[in-house]
Amino acid sequence: MKDLTGDCMKKKANQKFIRMIRSAAVLSGAFLGGILLFAASPSVAHAAMHEHGYTYRYDYWEDVQDSPDVFSVTASYTSADLALEVKMKNPQGLYANGDFLYICDTGNNRIIELKRDDAKRLSVSRIIDSFTGDSDLTTFSGPTDIAISEEGNVFIADMGNTRILKLSPDLEYIMEYGKPDDSALDQGVIFQPYKIVVDAAERVYCVARGINKGLCKYEADGSFSGFVGALPATYNLWDYIWKRIASQEQLAKMTSFVPTEYDNLYMDYEGFIYAVTGNVKEEDLDSGQVNAVRKLNLIGNDILVRNGDYENYGDLYWGDGGGHQGPSLFSDVTVFDNDTYVCLDRNRGRAFGYDDQGRLMFAFGGNGNEDGYFNWAIGIEHMGTDLYILDQQTASLTSFSLTEFGQMVFQAIDQFDHGDYTASGETWEEVMKLNGNYDLAYIGIGRSLLRQKRYREAMDYFEIKYDDENYSKAFKQYRKEWVEGHIVWIVVLLLALFLIPMAIGRLHKIRHDIETADIFIVDQ
Repeated sequence: MKDLTGDCMKKKANQKFIRMIRSAAVLSGAFLGGILLFAASPSVAHAAMHEHGYTYRYDYWEDVQDSPDVFSVTASYTSADLALEVKMKNPQGLYANGDFLYICDTGNNRIIELKRDDAKRLSVSRIIDSFTGDSDLTTFSGPTDIAISEEGNVFIADMGNTRILKLSPDLEYIMEYGKPDDSALDQGVIFQPYKIVVDAAERVYCVARGINKGLCKYEADGSFSGFVGALPATYNLWDYIWKRIASQEQLAKMTSFVPTEYDNLYMDYEGFIYAVTGNVKEEDLDSGQVNAVRKLNLIGNDILVRNGDYENYGDLYWGDGGGHQGPSLFSDVTVFDNDTYVCLDRNRGRAFGYDDQGRLMFAFGGNGNEDGYFNWAIGIEHMGTDLYILDQQTASLTSFSLTEFGQMVFQAIDQFDHGDYTASGETWEEVMKLNGNYDLAYIGIGRSLLRQKRYREAMDYFEIKYDDENYSKAFKQYRKEWVEGHIVWIVVLLLALFLIPMAIGRLHKIRHDIETADIFIVDQ
């Protein structure tokens, strides 16, 4: 058996060193590239910017590999394109429900409902800026998120009015949710509900600004039932030691060890909550103290599968090109029905797609004013297999559709999920024809062969891409299969190894007895 585990350990041990070297290379390369681009003509500069392609991913050794585009821009919508009389201002929320897409136009205290037609074009269906019913205040103040239950009831995070509203499908007031009634919560904290999701039983889960105890959970009757899914507090060893020996005055000047807040939520079709945080530091990510994306079950435990070669926090190398420093900062996440999910990085305007095993499928985007680039990417949603990304700074919405390459990748994943392993393997082979460096294609073929009980062939594909975990699974099954297929010969061999020495020993004893008997007779 090939020692893939040893290779993996060597790779992990050198990760930080490699990151330091490459970060320095990124900085020097960016500096040199900036000089060259400045000196070049506009057309040459534009070509240089796209020399390495729009879409990329990282291989096992964490090298950047160009990839055919998985998604391509199909349309871009501004206030003018949507024929809005009042331009969108500081939009902060995006939500899809059926053929409707909702933009929380926070700066204008309203929600814009868009309808998608058969040609996938969006148009304004209605403007939601008020509601009816028994409430003292029937308008919004800085709405930041919206969710619609299976019953059609509308939930709105009305942050400026410090409440979560529950409205009927006809926008009639039903109830509102206020500040959590919890003795452990600082009573001076102002309740600012920022992001919400609603489950099938109309329980509400809320991210509130200034509350870092986890998600605020409300039952269907509006009662607060506790906090779930709190992120762990982060600190380093030096801070911990210093706090043990510092004076009271010094302690007062130090930052407390407090949990990190979430930035956004998404509830998938099974009722699991995907939560992302952009409030992270480089050392927290490197140490594993904070996960930029989590998958929470009903009791708030993180059950996200992380079988990738590196952690799920976006870019691996963090230069400061273009004035954007530090790691990727996730502002939103959306989850497809095949359990692949896409995290949005507001720092560099990129989208990172991961499969259900936590392996990076693709990364695309960037900062800029061209189609497919963003200035402050704040929201991401999907309708079917189409993606929509909201830019807060430009108050614009961009739609993406799968390319031919992307369709094949998603088709291979869907076929595997539905148990059609042979077809999945064949589709992954087609993917390899378009991109021979696509690691997931090799792993996908290997997993398909593994499910078809073609273990020896599966081992070859896993070995190529250093997938030690799946290689071990295939080897274990191949060893079992080989033993079962050769059990008769194994038994014969074992018996032979046991009986032949016994027979030889017996023959030697008989010969010895005969020889000693002859000597005894002669002596007589």
